[in-house]
Amino acid sequence: MSVTSDSLGVLIMAAGKGTRMHSDKPKVLQSLLEEPVVYYILDSVRRAGLSNVAVLVGHRGEMVEAYVRQEWPDAEVVWQHEQLGTGHAVKVAEAWWKQFDHVLVLNGDVPLVEPQTLADLVKKHERYRPQCSLLSFNADDPAGYGRIVRLADGGVRIVEHKEAEEEELSIHEINAGIYLFETKALSSVVDQLSPNNEQNEYYITDAVHLIDETEGDVNVVVCEDEAELQGVNTPYDLAATARALNKRIIRAHMLNGLKCMDPGSTWIGPRAEFAPDVVVEPGVQIWGRSQIGNGSRIGAYTTLRNVAIGENTTVFGPSVLVDAEIGNGAEIGPFAFLRSGVLMKDGSRAGRFVEIKNSAIGVGAKVPHLSYIGDATIGDGTNIGAGTVTCNYDGSEKHRTTIGANCFVGSDTMFVAPVSMGDNASTAAGSVITKDVPDGALGIARARQTNIDDWQNRKGITAKKTQKDKES
Repeated sequence: MSVTSDSLGVLIMAAGKGTRMHSDKPKVLQSLLEEPVVYYILDSVRRAGLSNVAVLVGHRGEMVEAYVRQEWPDAEVVWQHEQLGTGHAVKVAEAWWKQFDHVLVLNGDVPLVEPQTLADLVKKHERYRPQCSLLSFNADDPAGYGRIVRLADGGVRIVEHKEAEEEELSIHEINAGIYLFETKALSSVVDQLSPNNEQNEYYITDAVHLIDETEGDVNVVVCEDEAELQGVNTPYDLAATARALNKRIIRAHMLNGLKCMDPGSTWIGPRAEFAPDVVVEPGVQIWGRSQIGNGSRIGAYTTLRNVAIGENTTVFGPSVLVDAEIGNGAEIGPFAFLRSGVLMKDGSRAGRFVEIKNSAIGVGAKVPHLSYIGDATIGDGTNIGAGTVTCNYDGSEKHRTTIGANCFVGSDTMFVAPVSMGDNASTAAGSVITKDVPDGALGIARARQTNIDDWQNRKGITAKKTQKDKES
């Protein structure tokens, strides 16, 4: 029976508690390079060309379901309200997978599995046409894993580690927990599964045995890379997997032109995208749906999260940019913090110790140093002096500041929003602007300077009188 995309369903098991994670969050939602663990298996399935996907949820399933609905809306969600084992999980999902000729069953905690590995399993299943195909690998240390026992008659048996005999414990071929069933064969045996084992659970491996015993064919496909099929069960596993994934991601980008000065200290998430000629200095972290344009440079110890950066832009490190869009030829940092809806247009600049939030900075406009710009619009060519603050919060609501094009804002200006400044206008240093400044005007809002003559001598006389009063 041929295996096509339409005839194949994919069931991802994501219902387990993951008790060894010691976390209230489900194991499949643990953060791995700032994406949930289950993201990687869903992504591998998609890149393998498989489109009919269901995610089986159980423990804290509402959290997993919310993630799937938001990020993978084409996937179905199936509930396993009682976690009674992998065999039980397959049974409760039967109404979903029976609509297909074949079903691929895999765990949601194997984030290193490659799309090509899944595609090869499907191809070999189609070539040999067994009733079940499964993946195995040879482990250097097989402790804790289910063993693949190859029988003299050509059959296959899978033995869990806790139930293996001494001779079976010496086997290094391991069950990877990834199965491709002909659904007719699976449906014929799934009701025969029983919890007669140490764990009192229904095992999916028993379905493999039953198919094999009823003269069905079981084909074992060996994966050459042991690391690819390692599960994530503990915080240590999570960290080790993150390092392996990061190395894989950086290598792929560097083969496509990324200039990463120190791959060992750099962290890049799986959704980040780079034009060919980007330079990334040591200690950089790039997360989420970040995109970096051709010729741009990301300075040392900078963190980017969901940031789009144009061409030939320089981010001097260390800086932090979150949910921001940066145009071509811009300059950011060092020690800049841009967050929550910032738009820096072409040729603009945000310099040393500048924080910008929910604001648009015009073409060629500059906020060179020591300023806070929040909920503001700054026009093209405007220069913001050091120490400028847009006072956007009145204690209960946020308000906007609008500054026109080609303005000069004097150092230490406070804009008390809501307030606006026209084109070609200026403010005097130290002003507190509470009223709109018209086009071309100079806004001055500060107390008149008063000089007290002979202040130093008068101060000294006062100090001496005070001392005498104390002594008396």
